[in-house]
Amino acid sequence: MYDQILGDALFIMLYAVVAALAALGSCYLLFRRGNAFAADVTPPLRLRRWTAALLAVAAVNHLWYMPILFLSTEADIQLCDLIGGLLDSMSFFPLSIVVMITMLQDRRRPLWPIAVAFAPLVMVSAWSVITRSYDFPLGYAYSLLLCVGLFIYMVRETWRYSRWLRENYADLEHKEVWQSMTLLGIIMLVYVFYALAGKGSVFIYVFHVVSLVLVLYLPWRVDTLSDLSNLESHQALSQPLPDREEPEASLPSDVNDEQIATLLKQKCEKTGIYRQHDLTLAQLAKCLGTNRTYLSLYFSHQGINYNSYINDLRIDYFTKSYQESVNDSQPATAQDLAMQSGYHSYRTFSVAFRQRMGLGVKEWMTTVVAHTD
Repeated sequence: MYDQILGDALFIMLYAVVAALAALGSCYLLFRRGNAFAADVTPPLRLRRWTAALLAVAAVNHLWYMPILFLSTEADIQLCDLIGGLLDSMSFFPLSIVVMITMLQDRRRPLWPIAVAFAPLVMVSAWSVITRSYDFPLGYAYSLLLCVGLFIYMVRETWRYSRWLRENYADLEHKEVWQSMTLLGIIMLVYVFYALAGKGSVFIYVFHVVSLVLVLYLPWRVDTLSDLSNLESHQALSQPLPDREEPEASLPSDVNDEQIATLLKQKCEKTGIYRQHDLTLAQLAKCLGTNRTYLSLYFSHQGINYNSYINDLRIDYFTKSYQESVNDSQPATAQDLAMQSGYHSYRTFSVAFRQRMGLGVKEWMTTVVAHTD
């Protein structure tokens, strides 16, 4: 299939651009201290380093396939392609999975199972190089099995991560990853399909366009994902917090839902602390004088999660504030009230508002004005 793109100036240009951008992306993530995409976001250092390694491998990947563009015999081209496949199975594909796993910050997952999972694929690729043959049905079968297993695992873990976010964070902006996982999953499927059955110049072009999307997307995604490992340590609340959280063993064993509900009304709803940006479950627990375990259990017993509880309070604040401003003939803008309610962005607020109220913000505001008139 490579004979169709040999000497194609447009393809060679695309090939070189992808390699150069991958190298630049790797250097950016490794050496730039600031954040070019979201100045107010501190990305996870661990994810930044693994992504830099992936982009570096993507750049080198283009170097070890480059001889194909200049070789003349079919046997030499095939050997170069097989060696490239071996190197990819040892580096690019495992690193891709590592990057996706490190995006999930609810816990630090072990990475050694990835090496174990890819070991048979590496052996198959090495055998293909030795025999100079693509014909190895067991290798194709294992590759498909590995893809299915990884797909199931990542869907399950991403769902668990999303649930963890909603149980612990009031603001999900710069924290959710399911959209990223979807895009990266599609990209990885293209790579796998190319390795197993990709033929023809059109598919080779598609493959490199997908590679271009990947090397442009990853630096942005890393820089716009908040580091959740130390979020609580650098977020300040205007509401004073206790000096430390009491250990669970020292808390009364008869704490019940009614007591938690009373504390929430007194120290969260009446004080308006729910309007603080990035208020976490642990921070709110400290304000109540309890711990996150009791508070999390309370929300679970109510059939809600922490995120929905905070969103309901914020939207209630928005609706009451807007109705008061209309009654006083001093209408405020939806954007200003959304910020005052505790939202970082109007887009996040509008999505939460529609989920809660069943109407868009402007539609609801029009209804309020009409009823007032």
